[in-house]
Amino acid sequence: MPTSDIAALLSVWELFQPYLSRPGYERMLVVAVGWILTTAAKRAVTEALVVTGVSGKRHHEAYHRFFSRGTWNPDSLGQQLVRHLRKLGMPLLFALDDTVTPKKGALVHGLCSHLDPVRSTKAFRVFTFGHCWVVLCIVVQVPFSRRPWALAVLFRLYRSKKHCAAKNAEYRKKTELGRELVELVASWFPNDRVELVGDSAYCNSTLLDGLPGNLQLFGAMRPDAVLTAAPQSPARPVKGRPSKRGPALPKPEQLAVDPSVPWHKCRATLYQVSREVYYKTVVAQWYRGAGPRMLRIVIVRSWAGNIPWRVYFCTDPKVSVPVLLQTYAKRWSIEVAFRDLKQLFGFGDSCARSHNAVLRTAPFVGLLYTTLVIWFLGDVHHSDLAVPPTRPWYTHKRDLCFNDILRAARRALATCDVLVPSCDFDNLQQSPARSRAAPGTADRIAA
Repeated sequence: MPTSDIAALLSVWELFQPYLSRPGYERMLVVAVGWILTTAAKRAVTEALVVTGVSGKRHHEAYHRFFSRGTWNPDSLGQQLVRHLRKLGMPLLFALDDTVTPKKGALVHGLCSHLDPVRSTKAFRVFTFGHCWVVLCIVVQVPFSRRPWALAVLFRLYRSKKHCAAKNAEYRKKTELGRELVELVASWFPNDRVELVGDSAYCNSTLLDGLPGNLQLFGAMRPDAVLTAAPQSPARPVKGRPSKRGPALPKPEQLAVDPSVPWHKCRATLYQVSREVYYKTVVAQWYRGAGPRMLRIVIVRSWAGNIPWRVYFCTDPKVSVPVLLQTYAKRWSIEVAFRDLKQLFGFGDSCARSHNAVLRTAPFVGLLYTTLVIWFLGDVHHSDLAVPPTRPWYTHKRDLCFNDILRAARRALATCDVLVPSCDFDNLQQSPARSRAAPGTADRIAA
């Protein structure tokens, strides 16, 4: 394969170099290459060493120490990726949500029992023993796909109240962890407008009250939320504290069935489909959830399903209804990212047990996922590496998915040798050496 493809991938990984020691950076490259090349059902650090041919030549403990004893911080690596995407012209739109990764082990840090929203219903709840990660992704539009992509950049491990009490640790709600991530991103770009999309679980006072001034939230609201108008200035001075709320307004569910309030119509592109949307809108306060700030609230008539209408809002009251709906629709990209991370890239496969190793391994996999998409954003999606396999029964493929990105990365890395004689990884950019992977590995990858 052309050396430029490997050099382009290494140039993305070099964004991490200022935050890693020289040995740490070299070990990171070995684990990253091995994680990408692994085709086993379950990924692990030791499996990455086997695939790259490092096992038996370097002690595996050094690569485990990269996660358990390293001094690097995943937040710093995520910040580098966000700033790089900003330089590429990507807007500062983020999505916030959490995901559960099943895991077992008596000595694994942070294991709790969590409600699995994917397998649960209103009538039947399913609990999973494992880790729950609160993840913040930057949402970008890519040239090789019509849908928006969510790229993971920041992570926090959530632990249940019962687990924290047993471990004598401080308990923090998911919304509190999400608020920490949001404020962190807003502090990186104090002079830029930062937008955030989140579902109803993250639209409450913990996240909304007192948001940074440069951050605007697009979210979903309860249909029975109590709305109030802007506070009115009294005609004459009165004693006591001025009121922060105005007179009560009809709730969204009351507005939806009120025949005196007409339905308006607009056209919006939602989930890659242009739709005609019927809506009612009001600018009001949701004091319990967002404090005294004014919100743009939109009640949308559903076109499918058993729910007759849904309620969305934005903390920017000047935003138009189509923009509000189209921006919120991009939240679904984080669900697609969770599926790709867990099913295709081993986000929850790590066998890490210690505190530091657990808090770094899964975020490292998420950041590695982001670097692959950034690499593919260059000229790679136009190259032969990105050509999907021929399927006579599937000739209408238009968009490329993460599986295509992963296949392209394996094709590019199949001939590289991560153990060059001088142990100098700059040589990887010079020429692809003979692969030292296990016999047949390159053939399997190419196939």
